[in-house]
Amino acid sequence: MHVALLNPVFWPEVRRGSERVARDLADGLLARGHRPRLITTHPSLRRTAVVEDGLEVVRCPRALDGRLRRRLYDDHLAHAPTALRELRRDPPDIAHALHATGAVAAARWRRRRGTPAVFSYMGIPHRQALVNRRMRLELTVRGLRGASAVVALSEHAARAFERQLGVEGVRVIHPGVDLGAFSPDPAARAAQPTILCAADLAEPRKRVALLVEAFALVRQELPDARLVLSRPKREVQLPEAPGVEVRDLDGRDALVAANREAWVAALPSIGEAFGLVLAEALACGTAVVAADREALPEVAGDPATGRLFSGEDPRAVAGALLEALELARDPATAAACRQRAQRWGADRATQAYLDLYDELLAA
Repeated sequence: MHVALLNPVFWPEVRRGSERVARDLADGLLARGHRPRLITTHPSLRRTAVVEDGLEVVRCPRALDGRLRRRLYDDHLAHAPTALRELRRDPPDIAHALHATGAVAAARWRRRRGTPAVFSYMGIPHRQALVNRRMRLELTVRGLRGASAVVALSEHAARAFERQLGVEGVRVIHPGVDLGAFSPDPAARAAQPTILCAADLAEPRKRVALLVEAFALVRQELPDARLVLSRPKREVQLPEAPGVEVRDLDGRDALVAANREAWVAALPSIGEAFGLVLAEALACGTAVVAADREALPEVAGDPATGRLFSGEDPRAVAGALLEALELARDPATAAACRQRAQRWGADRATQAYLDLYDELLAA
C-alpha cells in the first residue's frame, strides 16, 4: 500500500508532535511491507527527494511563508498547492494529512481522483486557537469536510470536534509508544527522589514555571529531591533553583535514560490532546503526575500509577508530586505502570491506521 503522509514540518532529529507521529507511523508501515512517502517543506527554493532511514521524504519550497506569517496568516499555506502537485506526480492509495494545509490538498485530491483522504488532527480544536490566525479556521473546516475520515488523538479531542465544530464520527487513534525502546530498567533509577518534566519549558501552556514553584515545596519535605527539565530550542531564561537540572532530552536515547532514572514524570500542561511523554514514562515503569484537565486524565488517571492535581496552586501540585514519589517506592508500581502503557504501543497505533485504510479502500 502506498500512503502519502502530508506534514509541512519534518526534521529527523525532532521527535515531538506531528513529526513524531508521522515518523512512527511511517516506521510501522515500512516494517509491515508498505510504502509510506512523506511530503513536507523546506526553506530552500529547490525541491528535494531523498530516502531517510528507509522513508521517502520529499521536501518542497516554503514559498512566501515568512511574508504570510508576518501578515498573521496561518502557517504553511504554500504546503497545500505543493502537496497537491506531489500527489499528482506519484498518486498514492491513501492521502493522509497531519496538518490542515495538507488536509486541504488531500481533500482536493479525493474529489479529483477518489483517493481516500485521512486527516489526523494533532491537537484539540479550541475555537479561540482556530481564529487567532487568518484562514486557520477556514482551512481546518475545509480539510475536515473533505476527509474520508478524521482522527483525533484522544477521546477528549474527539468530543471537542462535535462540541466546537459540529463534526461527528471522529475516530480515536492514540499516538504510539515504542515499547521496545521505552522499557523499565530498575538498575537505572536514581538514588535520590527525581522528578522529570520532558515538556518544552519555553511554551507557556506547559506551565513548567508552576512545576518549579511546586518543586520548591517538595524540597522542603525531601531536601535531596531533584527536578530534571528539558532544554528548550528557543533562548529563554532557564530556572535557577536548588535541585533543578536542565538537560538536552530531544534525542530518544536521552529521553529513555531520563525516564528510567526518574521516580516520577510530571506534565502540568493545559490544552493537551494526549500527553505522549506520560505514556512513555509509564512504559519505563515510572509513575506520573498531571493536571486533571483535557486529555491528561486518560493517560494519568489511574491511581495505581500516578496522581492528578487541580487548579494552579503550587501546593496542590506539590501534594500530588509527594504522593507519587511515595507511590514510586512501592515495588508493584513499576509493573502497574508498564502494564498500563501496553495499550498505547506503536504496533497497535499502526494496526489501527491500517484497519482504517483498509476500511476506506474497501468502501
